[in-house]
Amino acid sequence: MSVNRRLLDDVSRLATSAAGLVQGAGKEAETLVRQRLERLLDGMDLVTREEFDAVKAMAAKARSENAALNKRLVAMEEVIQSLNAKSKPKAAAAAKPKAAAKAKAKPAAKPKTVRKTAKK
Repeated sequence: MSVNRRLLDDVSRLATSAAGLVQGAGKEAETLVRQRLERLLDGMDLVTREEFDAVKAMAAKARSENAALNKRLVAMEEVIQSLNAKSKPKAAAAAKPKAAAKAKAKPAAKPKTVRKTAKK
């Protein structure tokens, strides 16, 4: 029995050391993969989460400001159109006599050429 017990102890120690070796190799592989990924990601032009969130907030603010400015522009255009609509009858009345005067006006006559005659 003692031999069986000793054999089982040896197998147990061997399995424990093999597990430690596998665990150490796994940690080393993980470290190597992490270093390679970090080098790869450093080569790329990536942003951090904080930078992304800051730019996202800036874009949202710009969109809201754009919408507010668009509303102001529409309101100003409406005011301009209403002012133009009020002034059109006056402008049309003032433009009619000018148009009629232009239509009635005759084209300018060519100046007559005067020949100078020599005096005797």
